[in-house]
Amino acid sequence: MLIKSMLSAFLMYSRIPVPQVEWKDENRRYSLCFFPLVGAAVGGAELLWFWLYRALGFSSFLFGAGAAALPVVITGGIHIDGFCDVCDALASWGAREKMLEIMDDPHIGSFAAVKAALYLLVQAGLFAQIKAWRPMAVCALAFVQSRALSGLGAAVFKSAKADGALQSFRRPADKRAVIASELAALALTLAPAFFIDPLCGCCAFAAEVLGFVYYRGMSYKKFGGVTGDLAGYFLQICELAAVGAAVFAAMIRSAVL
Repeated sequence: MLIKSMLSAFLMYSRIPVPQVEWKDENRRYSLCFFPLVGAAVGGAELLWFWLYRALGFSSFLFGAGAAALPVVITGGIHIDGFCDVCDALASWGAREKMLEIMDDPHIGSFAAVKAALYLLVQAGLFAQIKAWRPMAVCALAFVQSRALSGLGAAVFKSAKADGALQSFRRPADKRAVIASELAALALTLAPAFFIDPLCGCCAFAAEVLGFVYYRGMSYKKFGGVTGDLAGYFLQICELAAVGAAVFAAMIRSAVL
């Protein structure tokens, strides 16, 4: 069951080739527990890309563009799709029911297109500022932490809808196992982040926590709870905030010292 749950998580949240498993509740009981492993795959790819950047000496612009593109390529864009849907919904300034209806629309509007472009541009620019291994390692670990927080939110926050992609994983999930595994993933990544670079690690995690608090407050106020799209929106915001905090902390440290 654990193996099938892990495969279900990778099938849903990534484009990494894995064996197919039957789409049923039993095979998704522990899927959210393995969600951070998808982040580990993204973080590992980012570190490999940084190594190539350092080894081959290509431009920081190319590195930043590649680093922003890698999460989209590996995940298939499932989270940035949620980000786009939420951006369109929030831009409508409509009632709760109207915004939920907009998020269910498979098409995106001009607000989502503009904000997605700005997001990727800012993320690429932030990655292009990274010159050393320590802040890069902190940023790579943030891809695990963002998914651990997202999975934690899926387990403990109330849902805005009775159906949807998030509910297909949340409903059959072993809640206690999910909470324990997400907290373990946070602990296992925060410890090395703080050890590798205490300043960048602390700043990145503080940004993630602020994003998590914002996610909960905004979702409850605007939508009455969380959805799969809102979880994707949070994940993108969390990762951007973590990378931004780590990059600026490293820049300030270099300027002061």
